[in-house]
Amino acid sequence: MNRADLSRRRFVGAFAGTAAGMTLPACDDGSPPSGAPTPFAPATVTGPPSPSGTPTGPRPLYLGTYTSVDGGGEGIGLAVYDPASGRITGSGTIGDVADPSYLAVHPDGRTLYAVNEREDGAVTAVRLSDRKVLGSAGTGGSSPCHLSVHPGGRYLLSADYGSGTVAVHRIEESGAVGERTALVTHSEPAPGPGQQGPHAHQFVTAPDGGHVLAVDLGTDTVYTYRLDERAGTLTEVARASARPGAGPRHLTFHPGGRFAYLANELDNSVTVCAYEPGSGRLRIGEAQPTGTRSGTSYPAQFVVTGDGRYAYLANRGDNSLTRYAVEADGARLRLLDTVPVGGDFPRHIALSPGGGLLFAANQRSGDVTVFHVDADSGELRPAGEPFASPVAVCALPL
Repeated sequence: MNRADLSRRRFVGAFAGTAAGMTLPACDDGSPPSGAPTPFAPATVTGPPSPSGTPTGPRPLYLGTYTSVDGGGEGIGLAVYDPASGRITGSGTIGDVADPSYLAVHPDGRTLYAVNEREDGAVTAVRLSDRKVLGSAGTGGSSPCHLSVHPGGRYLLSADYGSGTVAVHRIEESGAVGERTALVTHSEPAPGPGQQGPHAHQFVTAPDGGHVLAVDLGTDTVYTYRLDERAGTLTEVARASARPGAGPRHLTFHPGGRFAYLANELDNSVTVCAYEPGSGRLRIGEAQPTGTRSGTSYPAQFVVTGDGRYAYLANRGDNSLTRYAVEADGARLRLLDTVPVGGDFPRHIALSPGGGLLFAANQRSGDVTVFHVDADSGELRPAGEPFASPVAVCALPL
């Protein structure tokens, strides 16, 4: 990966503001703070359950950052949030985790996983009961930017942006990252306009459980693989081509499992995709607008409500959140509005379990903003003041 690619990937440096320079207090002994809630795993791959499942009492929030940039964090940020008010309170840091720019939790809620977004890419496991770092394993590629846990809980999937590779690791009974069972390089098709090579940006499991999909920004392609759940190996079964130069970044499935929504970073568009569970084939539809104003903007990520009625898109540059109505059982997105995110460069968004809150990690302003989500209309309403978090690039509410 050349230096220009890394610079474009991180969008950091001088953009880390005053808030990003603040650090959370470190835990002296790595133990959970008194009264800390026990984490639990989200109920679905694509979004939280219906609002009726909203938990009560303080809930955990884990924060991803870069540790190797000016104003960055010292590890994985720890916080709790109030599900009713959305108020965030910092509670410490899990140190000894380098550049944890993306986070995911095991389905059993016991282990947290982080990428180590460095030239020599790795993934790290953290036991949540005592916040003990269980160790790291190399991805076999460079600059991993996304990871997810297969719903069966036995495999960890990761995407290396720098090398355009995707990897599978076995998960040990302890939750630690075990041996790497697969590594695939996206060598075809040729890179898209302006790209020097493949840039794998996401690796996620389809709702059918048998297929895993890799989104590659550099080749304008979404690859479908069948995961052998005994051996942990990958077999490519299909490819879907986005329009040249689209730069597909992030794919989110509708809860119905037959449609998905693709955020295209480079041409500032979104597309509805039809998915065939039997074959794993994805069909990418026509480009649709993001609702952003004139000027440069980079779509970052989609989330879909647990009831499948609304979808939200984070727009970096425009610094907004787009709200879509999901229609025709997931087959159609209708743009409703955009609202200011209240920060600069929203890199990652996530819905709380129950869907009552939406969190946005704003990279350049170094903070996390929170919104109440109206259960009927899907409208977003700011929930208090932003929470300062160094170079905030991921916010994972449990």
